[in-house]
Amino acid sequence: MAQTLFILLKKRNQTANIDVIAPKWSQALLSRMPEVRDAFDLPFAHGEINLGGRFKIGKELRSKQYDQAIVLPNSLKSALIPFWAKIPIRTGWRGEMRYGLLNDIRQLDKKLYPLMIQRFAALGLPKKELLPTVLRKPKLLIDKTQLNQSLHKLQLNTKKPILAMCPGAEYGPAKRWPTNYFADTANSLIKDGWQIWLFGSTKDQDIGLEIMKNIKVDLVENCQNLIGQTNLLEAIDLLSTSSCVLTNDSGLMHLASALNKPIVAIYGSSSPTFTPPLSDQINIMSLQLSCSPCFKRDCPLQHLDCLKKLYPETVIQAIQQMVTTAEYAHITH
Repeated sequence: MAQTLFILLKKRNQTANIDVIAPKWSQALLSRMPEVRDAFDLPFAHGEINLGGRFKIGKELRSKQYDQAIVLPNSLKSALIPFWAKIPIRTGWRGEMRYGLLNDIRQLDKKLYPLMIQRFAALGLPKKELLPTVLRKPKLLIDKTQLNQSLHKLQLNTKKPILAMCPGAEYGPAKRWPTNYFADTANSLIKDGWQIWLFGSTKDQDIGLEIMKNIKVDLVENCQNLIGQTNLLEAIDLLSTSSCVLTNDSGLMHLASALNKPIVAIYGSSSPTFTPPLSDQINIMSLQLSCSPCFKRDCPLQHLDCLKKLYPETVIQAIQQMVTTAEYAHITH
């Protein structure tokens, strides 16, 4: 979502050089953003302060002579490296007692900027300047050579329409549509001529195995379990070949969105009002029960009705409608 900020910065100054310091896992993602010149690894675990390590990085960055640092996290520790790098303008939201560390502190108006991409992008403007009405959405590059290599390595083909399924959600079970519902959806669509590719990290492997157990024997050759089998770049390239993506509210949902794929996104305990998928072709499935969104990892009422009462038949219909709409839009375009 920070790519919206990078795009805005480049639009305002095409000669700007944008370097990003971020966790190592995101380096691959940043390599597919054409606005980013260079990316540096932030080698700390989540929540780790490590003052010595941050001072060392800040000192090393002094030679780069950056004009400005934009600090997207709200934590105090995230403002230390730009301060020690002696970057003259250090911009960020007020956050955790960062006076002195940041010298261009902003006060966030959550009603004015309800979306995460708005809050990121606003930091790229002078303090009192309002955001443009329309912001450019994230858009990742595809490497066709690497895509072909991935298809060959994983013995995949694109002869049949592909439904990419992303059944994981790292935050917790209250964001995960039941695995048997994913399997029921897969069985139905395979009968209609689709193939299914399952995507996810190694943490989602049990979910993938459970789905595969519920795929009918005569249909299983059309369901490929790629969970834990791809790195981030491979997942991006392979997702780009899909006809539609069925996903929980997850990181993969945002990747698919940045590829502008037709998406059917399932929301249970979370809400699309803060970090919605930004695809032009999106159907958000949410029952909007009185108890949701609760933003809990596990259902506090122990029934998970926000997901269990969203039945496969409804989702299958949404997928079919989404694909039909996308095909019509492509023809008319």
